Amino acid sequence: MNINLEGLPAILEKVTLASLLPALLYLLGGMAVVKIVMRALTKALEKSSIEKTLHKFILTLIRLTLYFIVFMTVAGALGIQITSFVAILSVAGLAISLSLQGVLSNLSSGVMLLSVKPFKAGDYVEVGGVGGTVREIGFIHTKISTPDNKIIYIPNSEVSSSKIVNYTNEGKRRIDLVFSAGYNCPIETVKLAIREAVEKFPKVYADPAPFVRASAYKDSVIEYTVRVWCGTDDYWDLYYDIIEAVSESYARHGVKMSYPHVNVHMVKD
Repeated sequence: MNINLEGLPAILEKVTLASLLPALLYLLGGMAVVKIVMRALTKALEKSSIEKTLHKFILTLIRLTLYFIVFMTVAGALGIQITSFVAILSVAGLAISLSLQGVLSNLSSGVMLLSVKPFKAGDYVEVGGVGGTVREIGFIHTKISTPDNKIIYIPNSEVSSSKIVNYTNEGKRRIDLVFSAGYNCPIETVKLAIREAVEKFPKVYADPAPFVRASAYKDSVIEYTVRVWCGTDDYWDLYYDIIEAVSESYARHGVKMSYPHVNVHMVKD
């Protein structure tokens, strides 16, 4: 899109020496007011609960708005028709917005993420099938570090339109495990072995109490569902500790870990 600036010389011809002094006073006064307002606003934002990443965006937006007001005031003092400048700026703004449509979409999504706060830096999340720790929430993209130390940059428009799972937000998580044992092992014995393995860890929450129940009868084994609660930071350590501890507890209680097998009967004619 082309911007027509043919009318700009005619607009500037209306500027006279008599209008320069008041225009200069308006400019200096306006810049001083902007400086005072921005200083006060910066202090107010620091004391507020607004996400710090948003501070720069808010300050920039307000600063540009105040500069525009000062510019319009100075233009009026110079005798320039403000409507002409508004028309030019409107056309320019439309051209810029069309060329930066994708960037503006990510920018608006970034502001929304920082305002709604579905996650914060340091949270472990899953976004659009990507799981990892949030390192930075920018205005254009969100930076995520995966467990294998890969850095992934996801456009904010994609983040805001995807399902977001936050594993850190609540401060505690539930570990879900399934163990199995043969039919020749009494159910109560197996449950006792699992419960002893689970309750030996102090980081396992007593409330809610650990859940251990027989949950399914398979072809050659009985499955036991185990659910325990712990702190989010302890999740993965406990997950693997419990798996190892159940194996040891099975051995102490004489519980055999069965495996799928097939009996084949040979029939002779």
